[in-house]
Amino acid sequence: MTDDSPLSRIDTSRPSQARAWNYWLGGKHYYPADKELADMLEQHYPGMQEIAVHTRAFLRRAVRHLAEEEGIRQFLDIGTGLPTEDNTHEVAQRVDPASRIVYVDNDPVVLLHARALLTSHPDGSCDYLEADVRDPDDILTRAARTLDFTRPTAVMLLGVLGTVRDDAAAHALIQRYMDVLPSGSYLMVEDGTKTVKPEAAAEAEQLRDDGHVYSYELRTPERIERFFAGLHLIEPGVVSVSQWRSEEEPVSGLPEPVDAYCGVARKP
Repeated sequence: MTDDSPLSRIDTSRPSQARAWNYWLGGKHYYPADKELADMLEQHYPGMQEIAVHTRAFLRRAVRHLAEEEGIRQFLDIGTGLPTEDNTHEVAQRVDPASRIVYVDNDPVVLLHARALLTSHPDGSCDYLEADVRDPDDILTRAARTLDFTRPTAVMLLGVLGTVRDDAAAHALIQRYMDVLPSGSYLMVEDGTKTVKPEAAAEAEQLRDDGHVYSYELRTPERIERFFAGLHLIEPGVVSVSQWRSEEEPVSGLPEPVDAYCGVARKP
């Protein structure tokens, strides 16, 4: 009998995107190979950790905005990564404890720690699916056990579309996810760019490719904006994660942009 437990499927000798980001965010769920990769990328691109921190702050602001201002009570968080502070359900359920969240990731180490993602308020609900963003039919079918897709829902694709390197394929995936949702639903996208520090970002991208650690396409803000075709982008449009509604954070002045751009859009 083969052991198919999450622990048995973790290759600690190969770094993973989720574990490298956990390291940058100050987490504890990473292995030496992940730290080595993260430190190498930070050396070639100073500011990778800053990008991770700003991306997490964007998640908090965007989920809070959708819950408080737009009345969204359901979130499908695809590519959630490892649990950390202010996970999607924690932000949403602070606004309404009855909010329902489904997390999705394909890294077995995330599954190993998924209990932290399932600490739902008793009035709401959380679920975790081990699945791949490239299999929308599987995700939507299983997520429907927790989410009611006749009600407005936010689909979150943060730091995951870069793993789908072909733009046409990424557009098709977004279309499939949004097609099942009613008017008033939302799409949240964040992805890496090589716009702010193009040479350093391109070098880090090449290091990942050469080392065969994980493949990730760095897109321009213009390519990211095209993911929202047919939807109504809310202000301020597609901008760096550090600048998306940053006035809601207790900071003075607009933060400097970082090489991760994002947007939030409503389905008409």
